[in-house]
Amino acid sequence: MTDNSHNGKMLLVAMELSNSKWRLAFSGGDKVRQKVIEARNRSRFLDELGQAKEKFGLKDAPVLCCYEAGRDGFWIYRWLKSEGIGCLVVDPASIEVNRRKRRAKTDRLDAESLVRLLRRYKDGDRYVWSVIRIPDEQQEDELRLHRELERLKKERTAHRCRIKSLLVLHGISVSGSLSRLDQKLDELICWNGKPLPEALRSELHRESERLSQVSEQIKLLEKQKLEKLKAPQTHADRRAAELIRLNGIGEVSAWVLAKEFFGWRDFKNRREVGALSGLTPTPYDSGGSCKEQGISKAGSPRVRRVMIELAWSWIRFQPESELTKWFEKRFAHGSSRMRRVGITALARKLLVALWKYVEFGMVPEGAIIR
Repeated sequence: MTDNSHNGKMLLVAMELSNSKWRLAFSGGDKVRQKVIEARNRSRFLDELGQAKEKFGLKDAPVLCCYEAGRDGFWIYRWLKSEGIGCLVVDPASIEVNRRKRRAKTDRLDAESLVRLLRRYKDGDRYVWSVIRIPDEQQEDELRLHRELERLKKERTAHRCRIKSLLVLHGISVSGSLSRLDQKLDELICWNGKPLPEALRSELHRESERLSQVSEQIKLLEKQKLEKLKAPQTHADRRAAELIRLNGIGEVSAWVLAKEFFGWRDFKNRREVGALSGLTPTPYDSGGSCKEQGISKAGSPRVRRVMIELAWSWIRFQPESELTKWFEKRFAHGSSRMRRVGITALARKLLVALWKYVEFGMVPEGAIIR
């Protein structure tokens, strides 16, 4: 991304985003010029970009922008690309920071620091931060269904707990399904034999209605997911269908792994697979101190959670696989802590094996195919 007419110079732009305003830091060399504009004001952004080019004498030079991944998502990246402007979306947790105990932090300082890091990255230092790979619009849209299901199930649990808590306040304990509780309110009796108070009855009625609505939405989304798995249309759907063929992998696990991990990401080797899942170890070996700090927990928490659950399921439903035999030999007869350590290691190995399965057709050794 160099331009010979400007001796390889480039206008660099760092964007510090908030909901009400954007702070822009421009740099064409050592100097930094900052401007504040209204959030999402695209025409004002382009005007400020043109003024910065004139200010730095880089009228025809290419432009490279960067901003931290966050609430605004990836639409800014796609818009800048449509304008012919280069853009990097940066993982905020990976940005290099000063390790002094106390430091000043303002949007102005953050924007200036970000544009200076962008210059180092442009000059070849690839370790100042990690750049996020951006899914296309269809791939991003495919993330919606299972993430909405995840939120709805949490909401359903919250409504159930709220209903039970309200009843316990009056000495009433219920078990089983709460789906028809609204029809049984007249039958419920408080600890003293009196019927439910009027305000409590009204609140329980509203909670029950919200619970029913959420439950219906969950059923609808689950039905849509099953239909997509039966007749896969997209690349991620086909990956999910392939994963379900392995004994021990259900619809939920296959769907999350395909949509969040295998459906659109490109991995060069097993180290990238482990690193993105956050299942890689983090040793501390300095001077006379040497210890293991646990897994890194970087990357996708959804994939990490699914893989831990899937590792336990793999041991149960794939007892003759080499991965299960490896776990049984090294960790099965140890303490409960050693088994938890071992299941994390198995989850990492299993994720790599599943990547090889969907990418290269290599069935995990000894695994049962449905």
